[in-house]
Amino acid sequence: MTGLLGDCPVPVGQYERIVLGHGSGGRLTADLVHRVFLPAFGNDVLSALEDQATLRIDGARLAFTTDAFVVRPIFFPGGDIGRLAVHGTVNDLAVGGAEPLFLAAAFILEEGLELADLARVVDSMRQACAEARVTLVTGDTKVVDRGKGDRIFITTTGIGVVPAGRSLSIAAARPGDRVIVSGTIGDHGIAIMSVREGLEFETALESDSAPLTDLIYALLEAAPGVRCMRDPTRGGLASTLNELAAASRVGVTITEAAIPIRPAVRSACEVLGLDPLYVASEGKLVAVVAPPEAERALAAMRKHPLGEHAAIIGDIVADHPGMVTQRSRIGGERIVTMLAGEQLPRIC
Repeated sequence: MTGLLGDCPVPVGQYERIVLGHGSGGRLTADLVHRVFLPAFGNDVLSALEDQATLRIDGARLAFTTDAFVVRPIFFPGGDIGRLAVHGTVNDLAVGGAEPLFLAAAFILEEGLELADLARVVDSMRQACAEARVTLVTGDTKVVDRGKGDRIFITTTGIGVVPAGRSLSIAAARPGDRVIVSGTIGDHGIAIMSVREGLEFETALESDSAPLTDLIYALLEAAPGVRCMRDPTRGGLASTLNELAAASRVGVTITEAAIPIRPAVRSACEVLGLDPLYVASEGKLVAVVAPPEAERALAAMRKHPLGEHAAIIGDIVADHPGMVTQRSRIGGERIVTMLAGEQLPRIC
């Protein structure tokens, strides 16, 4: 459940209706979950608010997750809504240490959607499943009236198996641990926005949507002491780190100069007035690693094509529990809060 942790200073009572910010993965999402969903459905598994639920069934540990995708446009540089749906669900399982196995998909189709576009999305999903070595085993289709949807929405559910002895949790970070990001941040969100806004750059901007399973296998083999992993999707790196700080009751300190960002992404953020820390990635992960294994973990990630730009960007600290701070390039320090509203609607 990406983007669901943290306390929100904005009372949900100020809103009589849902606003776009409730889907941001930031403070409003957290407030909605804590005030509406947890009181209704709260249990030990759900209340952990991991990206996946880990369930014990007849001695096996199964990972279970579900997600919905409403991206606009449905085709974008580097991917489409179908590829995104598969990767997003597979990655939510994998960052919990699970081996993804099976998917289900539900399609909400708007009357008037071109069959050729639907076939293109489905074929993209087929290729993504093969790439991630998962099987789509069941699904559902509904059609809504023209004008009552936006071409196509997809909900995917995934099941995987967690190997014996593996236990990762967003509540497991400890002071002294290192924070590693697997590569450049913000690529997906800016690829979407470049299409919407008609921006052109010397370097082509593409979504980083990708299955993280093999990268995670390499990381865990090199560093079994990984405490936790998350993929910084909605709300970006900043919201992910705030979730981590709140769940583990620790502070997080990151260094601005250490965070990998493509020059084109940085330029686009400047043009659009966005902070790249809050822009979504769909093929990156954040890992918290015990100090003795940090360099080994980094080296293993850099050997993988999806981790060649991996970097240690900060530390888990005992100071300011529940808070994220950033050391700037000029030596100052600022507080990095969870995303307060909706920077980029409909990007995943």
